[in-house]
Amino acid sequence: MPLLKLSEGRLSPALEEALVEVSLEAWTADPDAHAEATALAISNDARLDALAGRDAAALNRFDVVILDFPTFKDGRAYSQARLLRERFGYAGELRARGHVLRDQILFMARCGFDAFDFHGNDIGGLEEALREFSFVYQAAADAAEPVWRRRLKIAAAA
Repeated sequence: MPLLKLSEGRLSPALEEALVEVSLEAWTADPDAHAEATALAISNDARLDALAGRDAAALNRFDVVILDFPTFKDGRAYSQARLLRERFGYAGELRARGHVLRDQILFMARCGFDAFDFHGNDIGGLEEALREFSFVYQAAADAAEPVWRRRLKIAAAA
């Protein structure tokens, strides 16, 4: 499965780097015992309450946070991604692992994912999916400006 990284709206194949993974549960139980870990793996049923009260630097010491999509119909990792980016201030690589599908890639990117373990071969199709919608209606973890905000700017300038 190729690792794809998102940068400036484009997906590029990336080399798999050797990661030392630790689960959220193991790390929160004893952070010092996992000082060598470079990736934090969070299962889709994990509650992120364990991160409350920790400063952003504790989480940002990980190069990668990996969120799991065990089935295509389980979207809890979308919520986890937004919480990690917006509430907990995680600024590193946020990787989707598991069922990463073309129809969901845009929404994953909008929630803050910037790396994907992709099982298919149609990387061009994923690129298309990222450009399928030219306007967005809600603010999200990405920098896309919602339509309503654009309309307000136009009205204010008139």
